[in-house]
Amino acid sequence: MASSAEGYSGPQVCRLVGITYRQLDYWARTGLLTPTLQSARGSGSKRRYDYTDVLELKVIKSLLDAGVSLQRARRAVDCLREGLGQDPSSVSLVLTDAGSVLARTDDELVDLLRGGQGVFNIVPLCGVIEGLNAEIVALDGQGAAAAATQPATA
Repeated sequence: MASSAEGYSGPQVCRLVGITYRQLDYWARTGLLTPTLQSARGSGSKRRYDYTDVLELKVIKSLLDAGVSLQRARRAVDCLREGLGQDPSSVSLVLTDAGSVLARTDDELVDLLRGGQGVFNIVPLCGVIEGLNAEIVALDGQGAAAAATQPATA
């Protein structure tokens, strides 16, 4: 395999992603993903893909394997790239039984097939738990201090 500095050839990308060369060629010709390092320029020229290209192709392949149509996968990846400005490796994708593709970013869940429209806000419970624990410690500290200042009853 070539190093990521040199990029990856079409056959190498096909092996890494698990697709046929025909699929890769179709996806490049239809603009689903054009190679970043070098596009094909006529007969005999070779495309060169960088690591991010391969990662995006792997995301597309994963969506297809999960039953998402190519058209929906295209819209989801376009929205990740352009609408949300997110690197596919920085989000978690959630597939619904209704056929939606949702992306979980740091603080929200968005529907990629509706142009990145927010669906839910995510409340990270670790912050809630840490805050509650700190308040309990403070309360216990106040209770201990108050008990120390109370006169003993006989």
